[in-house]
Amino acid sequence: MQLPAVPGALAPSLLAIPVAFGINAATALADSPLALMLTGVLLLAGLISIIFFVNGGSHFQDPLFCVFVVLSFTSVADLIISLEEDGYISGFMEVYVREGEPYLRTAHGIMICYWDGIIHYGLYLAMMAAIGQRKSYRNLGLFWLGSLMMSIVVFLLGNLIGKYSSDLSPSFLLNLPYILIPLWAGVRLFQQPKALPCLSPEKVAKEQGKCLYQRPQDMGLVLVLLLTTAFTFFRGMVVLDCPADSCFEYIYQHEPYLRDPVGYPKVQMLIYLFYVLPFFCLSIYGLVLPGCSWLPDWSLVFAGAIAQAQFSHLGSSLHARTPFPYQTPEDVWWSFLLTNVLYALGPQLLAFRCLRCPAFFLPATPASRGKKHQ
Repeated sequence: MQLPAVPGALAPSLLAIPVAFGINAATALADSPLALMLTGVLLLAGLISIIFFVNGGSHFQDPLFCVFVVLSFTSVADLIISLEEDGYISGFMEVYVREGEPYLRTAHGIMICYWDGIIHYGLYLAMMAAIGQRKSYRNLGLFWLGSLMMSIVVFLLGNLIGKYSSDLSPSFLLNLPYILIPLWAGVRLFQQPKALPCLSPEKVAKEQGKCLYQRPQDMGLVLVLLLTTAFTFFRGMVVLDCPADSCFEYIYQHEPYLRDPVGYPKVQMLIYLFYVLPFFCLSIYGLVLPGCSWLPDWSLVFAGAIAQAQFSHLGSSLHARTPFPYQTPEDVWWSFLLTNVLYALGPQLLAFRCLRCPAFFLPATPASRGKKHQ
């Protein structure tokens, strides 16, 4: 039986049916957070299945590969959220953000979404590529670990104590895996073997036998860390409502964002005060006395943490979503940018120094101990 031919004028209308169906389906998904979540889960499961069948499961011998696949998927969602909140795109995640996590519409929420969607996503791709090529990704993983932990801890604590604490919904619990997964991943990363440099005991002993004044680069780095330690202590006192005139002037004329009731900047400064400041002091100790083998790994963790924190703090202080009374005044922009960029640069220089010349931080060898006794 021969089917009747479709008239030419009717063909475009028939082709428009699946297009209209797709548009209506996308609109329905955007209007239903549950449907949107289920679609995301199905897409993620499909992505993992494709990777598994294409590679024969070889990549999945390292369980962190699955973690990076899942988190890279959420990074793309975070990038969409940040672009949508800044007005570059529309109609994708508006319902979810409005109904589920309204605190993502704050300047801090937008900044952490940008960081997750760009920096973390790039790290996930690099680490997955390293796993596929059987290469070590330990250093990248430690930097990512510090960055993600700083991001999620400040975000969760700020939501709990800030002005959005009364708006928390069950979707807030979706952030809990972001604490448990990095803790488990961190244990696995620290258990991975280090890439030991090929250095003779004599060279290690020679490097560890130098005093601080014989290492001008380390002297400069110690000076930078001393300044960042003082600045960390000062800003901690500022958010703790120290009555000193300098603290009062600073919080009103230089960084009024520290007074923002969202809670994120205060939590950030307190984490700096109670965790980052002791690390700076220990880092100075590790640069003065040789053999502190723990410093290279932890310098990477704190470099990632402070890079993420300073990006979010700087961006939030200048973002239009921050209420005008808490935005950084234009007349102190340059001093504000300079001090905060230098603050973020110090830990990066420390991590670079530890990776570039690791001999000073290796465990003391018999040759180096004999030289010290001489």
